[in-house]
Amino acid sequence: MIRKLMLAVAALVAAMSMAFAQVDVNKADAAALDSVKGVGPSTSKLILEERTKGGEFKDWADFSKRVKGVGDKRAAKLSQAGLQVAGKSFDGAGAAKPPAAAGKSAPAAKPAPAPAKM
Repeated sequence: MIRKLMLAVAALVAAMSMAFAQVDVNKADAAALDSVKGVGPSTSKLILEERTKGGEFKDWADFSKRVKGVGDKRAAKLSQAGLQVAGKSFDGAGAAKPPAAAGKSAPAAKPAPAPAKM
């Protein structure tokens, strides 16, 4: 009984580690790309076609530019699911909007017009 339980736990751990395996778009085949959550057959086909046509992807910016439908938001999700470009995960720091400058307040609201005198 314990042997079966240990075998089940080992299988679960192995399955979890495969689910979080890193997949590089420059090295992966269609099956490996399809294993990444958020990449389906049509996206993997686009990736492979673009890689064949234009060569390896240099970085995430190059990947997002060449693969239709992959912007910063989707790139971040794909990276979290294990996708890498040139061995690197997506770093949204360069793509994020800069924070508001410190010390600046929101623009003041316009005052309501004075009621008309009769």
